[in-house]
Amino acid sequence: MKKIILITGATDGIGLETAKALISQGHHVLLHGRNPTKLTKVKQQLTNQFATTEIETYVADLSRIADVYQLIEEVTQRHDKLDVLINNAGVFNSPEPITPDGLDIRFVVNTLAPYLLTKELLPLLDENGRVINLSSAAQASVNLEALSGKVSLSDNEAYAQSKLAITMWTRALAHTFSDNSDNKEKPIIVAVNPASLLGSKMVKDAFGVAGGDLSIGSDILCRAALSDEFSKASGLYFDNDIKRFSDPHSDALNNAKVQQVMDVIEKTLAKLTVQK
Repeated sequence: MKKIILITGATDGIGLETAKALISQGHHVLLHGRNPTKLTKVKQQLTNQFATTEIETYVADLSRIADVYQLIEEVTQRHDKLDVLINNAGVFNSPEPITPDGLDIRFVVNTLAPYLLTKELLPLLDENGRVINLSSAAQASVNLEALSGKVSLSDNEAYAQSKLAITMWTRALAHTFSDNSDNKEKPIIVAVNPASLLGSKMVKDAFGVAGGDLSIGSDILCRAALSDEFSKASGLYFDNDIKRFSDPHSDALNNAKVQQVMDVIEKTLAKLTVQK
């Protein structure tokens, strides 16, 4: 059955490989990218390669919350249903690590933007829908002041903390879904480490290594999006380094710490919404 699938960060790396795989299976793929020229070029390449498929493009800089809202508006205007959201876009380092909103770009792109996208696009996702969040083997206890933009961190610290934070809110949101009393079934939401040091642009820029085969990451994202293997996985963490579901960092299993992170995420986004 053809599904409508939104992939953020789909112009290169794992996102692009995942898009190719899903398009080749006949799914209707919504490609997101930050660079409009690059996004147009990717769409043309994919259209030439897969002539019979449906491809849409959406431009947004996920380091800017105003752009995230614009992306949400554009998707909801064009679609009343979404089957899968793959929150793939991520950043490790940047020449401008602090965003115009005064936040660390790693926390914005890797944690806050996907949270906002997920929350706002929920009305389009039914009980058969899925949200796939890109986590990482790099996970470190979240500095709440760094998450709210009050202190700065190194690239490694910010990246690892942002990836734990998305893993934490994945679990929290899934539990909220299971406890909901509005009688509306909610989608599956799962965090996935696609595998360490795959050959993405981010890995090459950050570590100066070629990295592993990107298909390792795209394969697991496709499985998470479509296979029965993940049909009961809401709130769980899949570690593709060991090829199975596993426990994430212990903080993600600590309800008090998870709630603290959730509170900061909500307060930070509320503040940005007022400024928007």
